[in-house]
Amino acid sequence: MNAAVIAKQGAPVAPNIKAVADWPEPEAPAPGEARLRTLASALNHMDLWVGRGIPGVDLTYPRVSGCDVCAVVEGVGPGVDESWIGARVVMNAAVAQPARPRPEDPPASTLAPEYELIGEHSHGAHRERFNAPVANLARVRDNADPTHAAAFGLVTLTAYSMMVTKAGLRPGQSVLITGIGGGVATAALAIARWMGCPVCVTSRHGSKLEKAKQLGAAWAILDEGQDWSKEARNITGKRGFDLAVDSVGKPTHLNCVKSLARGGAYVTCGNTAGPDATTDLARIFWNQLRILGSTMGTNEEFHEISALFNAGHLAPVVDKVYDWKDARVAWQRLEAGEQFGKIVLQW
Repeated sequence: MNAAVIAKQGAPVAPNIKAVADWPEPEAPAPGEARLRTLASALNHMDLWVGRGIPGVDLTYPRVSGCDVCAVVEGVGPGVDESWIGARVVMNAAVAQPARPRPEDPPASTLAPEYELIGEHSHGAHRERFNAPVANLARVRDNADPTHAAAFGLVTLTAYSMMVTKAGLRPGQSVLITGIGGGVATAALAIARWMGCPVCVTSRHGSKLEKAKQLGAAWAILDEGQDWSKEARNITGKRGFDLAVDSVGKPTHLNCVKSLARGGAYVTCGNTAGPDATTDLARIFWNQLRILGSTMGTNEEFHEISALFNAGHLAPVVDKVYDWKDARVAWQRLEAGEQFGKIVLQW
């Protein structure tokens, strides 16, 4: 069958992408699984990390990545309700792993789940057909545009879990979003606007700031490597922002911390520009700030955002749509950081 394949590990990743017609068909769905026929799949930074190699994860090549998909259920495994067959669905690629408790373990009531990611730990969605746990699927409207549905899932789940579940964002609070243009950042902007929150965005690219303003950002800061925290605080009358959403990392972390209001929260889901950030502990304890980490989200959160998508309250920003045979060009655009929103493959 057809697939977009990472032929070997290496950087840059794009030269190693091949569109093939002889990828093996999936096995019959196991108990609790569904067979999916891909309509569209979307790229994430994870598709670059899988191509470059992930420390601590044993990856073999050639490999199919892909965490985001809109698909039709073609069949189901034993024990799965047959009413799934024919449904148009999206997928939460984060599969929670069972706990392995030991007798001496303390209470685990505050521990975060451990996830393995479809498209990272196992072959993913950039292929015509594959199997996935039915618990990780959510139905979308039959008339939903597959390219928009595919672009919606992982980034919106990530942003929603960061902002609403973990940071406890409330309607009307002010939000600072760094690196606008990436999938999570544009999803965060959409969620904040839906909640009636005024938003300030940052970017190294003036064109991306202008696009963000068109989508409802109230303020924009051109990040040229300067300390822009004073500018950010002045925007709020020196009060500071209630929430900073950051996936850039090292270059933006300290600016975000210095831009927060008392009791504000800094939440991160990644560090595309480096993990070894400098922070300000005095500001953190004196202003009683919260520093939060977040990875993907639960199936329950996934059903919540899918309901918002189906109701028309949240929609993704789609940058470009490519035929699956042009997967290498799609990877090139992602790797160059040229996109504003999501890059999607049509099948």
